[in-house]
Amino acid sequence: MFLAFTEMSRAKVRFGLLTAALGMLVFLILFQTSLQNGLLTSFVGAIRNQTAPVLVYSVDGQRVIQGSFITPDLEQLTVDADGVGDVGRIGQGTFSATDADGTLTDVTVLGYEDESLGAPTELVEGRYPEAAGEAVGSSNDADAGFGLDDTIVVQPGGYEITIVGLADDVQLNAGATLFVAYDDYVDAVKSVNPDAGDPLPNVLAVAPADGVTDDEVVASINGQSTDLDALTKDDAADETPGVAQVQQSFQVIFLLYGLVIPCVTGLFFLIITFQKAGALTLLRAIGAPARRLVSSLLLQAVVIVVAGYLIGLALYYPLSQRRLGGIQLRFESTAVVVWAVLLLILGIGSSLISARRVLKIDPIEATTGGANR
Repeated sequence: MFLAFTEMSRAKVRFGLLTAALGMLVFLILFQTSLQNGLLTSFVGAIRNQTAPVLVYSVDGQRVIQGSFITPDLEQLTVDADGVGDVGRIGQGTFSATDADGTLTDVTVLGYEDESLGAPTELVEGRYPEAAGEAVGSSNDADAGFGLDDTIVVQPGGYEITIVGLADDVQLNAGATLFVAYDDYVDAVKSVNPDAGDPLPNVLAVAPADGVTDDEVVASINGQSTDLDALTKDDAADETPGVAQVQQSFQVIFLLYGLVIPCVTGLFFLIITFQKAGALTLLRAIGAPARRLVSSLLLQAVVIVVAGYLIGLALYYPLSQRRLGGIQLRFESTAVVVWAVLLLILGIGSSLISARRVLKIDPIEATTGGANR
């Protein structure tokens, strides 16, 4: 331990630069993890964090709520499927609306028939709608004119919706999102286009009967017609167009980070080992055991990785509490722990390349001058 810290104290700049570089890489990894999760949640949080365990689309909708339309025949086939318990309609529309600040903006309105089939899973403030013209909004939009007790006016019809509750992570399409009773959704549609008539539901929310699993209900409904596309709510969120592509893009980035960090750490210690080959050979010649030299090298690797991780974590924490446009970032505790373990393993593993060179040092070279060749 004395040898490891003595060497680091004599080469503060070299070890400091490597630690800072690792800190920046850690910061980028953790920040992009929060960015990925925040981005995906802003697109499909309303699907993942609602109460219906199974959602039924029309095949033509390609798993996009607003692109799907359930005809009466398809609705009846769903109701008649084996294992189906309760069924509720869900409608979704994107409207121009004036928020509480008087700004005209786009807002997504989701209408549900039953609180247990399509409403936000859990509220963080307020209550669920109980009267006409009431809604649950996303807490992510509370500071953007969609807070508790704010009134939103749908344009051009002038239909008013008052937010009486807030829920976390229930945005859809990265924009302001409101959950209302299905009749309010229909009224909002008619206020914009009075001649539209009653709109078809976009998807059906299904709860399995007692003793039936979600997957069994999905298989049963899909067996009713090739025009029906039933999915569990998690699958519906994951298979929304664009989600897989975003995940794959970030996975490539994280893979590159996983390759860069061991390369940087391993190359650094390999260069250091070459530069101090003479000193290592002399230490071996005077009786220093190879195990002690290797332990010193590995201890340096641990110190650098841990210090670099703490620097990256210190940079990441304040940024993880911020909001970027419509994306709410959060401190990702699981990612912090997983990457800490992974990077420590990669850092130590890469330094073992240099440790192997230390083990190959022949003490005889100290008397023959081999260390200087």
